[in-house]
Amino acid sequence: MKRYEIRIAGFGGQGVVTVGKIAGVAAALHDKRNAVQTQSYGPESRGGACKSEIVLSDGEIYYPKVRLADVLVALSQTAQDVYLKDLKPGGLLIVDPLTVIKEAPRSDIRVVQVPTAEIALKVGNKRFQNMVALGALCQLTGVISRNALEKAIKETVPPKTLTQNIEAFQKGLEYVRK
Repeated sequence: MKRYEIRIAGFGGQGVVTVGKIAGVAAALHDKRNAVQTQSYGPESRGGACKSEIVLSDGEIYYPKVRLADVLVALSQTAQDVYLKDLKPGGLLIVDPLTVIKEAPRSDIRVVQVPTAEIALKVGNKRFQNMVALGALCQLTGVISRNALEKAIKETVPPKTLTQNIEAFQKGLEYVRK
């Protein structure tokens, strides 16, 4: 695999940073790939803009940040508005149609709508939206294995929410598979 770049963006409280860390750990430790994960967030603990980036490669990674994303997961309208310009032609945009209202003004990308918040509520809490998005990302791209992601989720999330996090991840996989 050549360099593959993923950006997950939304606002504080959506678990964007957590899911980015899980993806990075899964790729590096469990899939044994070269991977770098970085994050950025505003000064607000909840509600401010944030993003998580994962760069994967079979070769050396000389620059740890996303230049042109292969995939953008936008969990808010602001995330799509700000980062869509950095999605490469032919790239994949994953959005929640309830939180990203405006259609992406580009015809050179693939857009997949996944109702992450709605699915998360069925699992028990909207906070699991990030895991639904991670499941969709896994199913749509295949760049990080399901097995590696499930291991990383088990190592990262609190034991009391593990079952719901795994269920939300699996629901994201299932939704996209159908």
